[in-house]
Amino acid sequence: MEKRLFTSESVTEGHPDKICDQISDAILDELIRQDPNSRVACETTCTTGLVLVMGEITTDAYVDIQRIVRDTIREIGYDRAKYGFDADNLSVISAIDPQSDDIAMGVNEKDDHEQGAGDQGMMFGYATDETKEYMPIAITLAHKLARRLTEVRKKGIVKNLRPDGKTQVTIEYDDNLNVVRVDKILISTQHSKDVFLEDLKKQIKKEVVDYIIPKELVDDKTEFLFNPTGRFVLGGPAADSGLTGRKIIVDTYGGSAPHGGGAFSGKDPSKVDRSASYMARYIAKNIVASGISKRCQIQISYAIGIAKPTSLLVDTFGTSKISDDKIIDVINKVFDLTPKGIITTLDLKRPIYRQTAAYGHFGRDDLDLPWEKLDKVEEIKKCLNIK
Repeated sequence: MEKRLFTSESVTEGHPDKICDQISDAILDELIRQDPNSRVACETTCTTGLVLVMGEITTDAYVDIQRIVRDTIREIGYDRAKYGFDADNLSVISAIDPQSDDIAMGVNEKDDHEQGAGDQGMMFGYATDETKEYMPIAITLAHKLARRLTEVRKKGIVKNLRPDGKTQVTIEYDDNLNVVRVDKILISTQHSKDVFLEDLKKQIKKEVVDYIIPKELVDDKTEFLFNPTGRFVLGGPAADSGLTGRKIIVDTYGGSAPHGGGAFSGKDPSKVDRSASYMARYIAKNIVASGISKRCQIQISYAIGIAKPTSLLVDTFGTSKISDDKIIDVINKVFDLTPKGIITTLDLKRPIYRQTAAYGHFGRDDLDLPWEKLDKVEEIKKCLNIK
């Protein structure tokens, strides 16, 4: 049989790009907490000693951006000068403008105008039955490794770790795309300069890898790589600048499915880049969970200012018991794909976004996210007369 290898990566919350995602979503959460109708497109960039928050915001709320930035960075773990990036000793610059009136005119709901999409574009959702989370296994394991790496740092289970880190998992599949084994695991973690690397590697193997990776997927040919350069002392924004929206494949399906291109963090739910991607995942997951197919990919597209999607595509990769066209008919009956319908269905005008800004937006068994619910399975089955 042919050997097929597929790889996905994740990063920890201390990665520079993820710092920025979390700051942008922390600001969004506070704005929505005070004013659920806030229009927010907030981006952050960071480097040594500097955080710049920029974008377009229209709101009746007031938030202390300086405080949110510093609190977020401190919670991540950058709370000492020796880490090269310190919540209490950096400059925070804010460059915020109101949302364009031209965009607001098409997006805001009026008596004679249904709420339109906040931008044009295409959004994808995906689900597969290869894990209990209905996610591809490579990205699922990569995220769990990254979360565990942060957990052992914050709880002091493994000493001398720093906030920055990356994980990568390579999975071997057979010809029928069944999971065979884990081929490679890569973990790169920032650490103090006085650590003994061989001891650190043994601790990471025991407390992170062995804790997360199912034993039945590991064999004597599985390769483990820890800090391949041999040293990772300088990390975070002191080593690499960060920017909101630069880890979109980490945020979604680890490369197993397409991405429309739009990032999620810092955007309120009127932006279909975010809300329609969540809806597409919700639809795909409920379809696979209903037993119709083993895999499902949804594409939805929108035009700015227009409520109804410009297109809807379903691809079940030949695993479905019924035609993809019939699945589209069911989707149109069960799900409201207008921006207002998505926001209402998923109850998105809530401060729930900061928690998604690291370790993935989908398949999170540690969070209660509305787009991960399986509450449409029975309705889908009923539409198709499936018992």
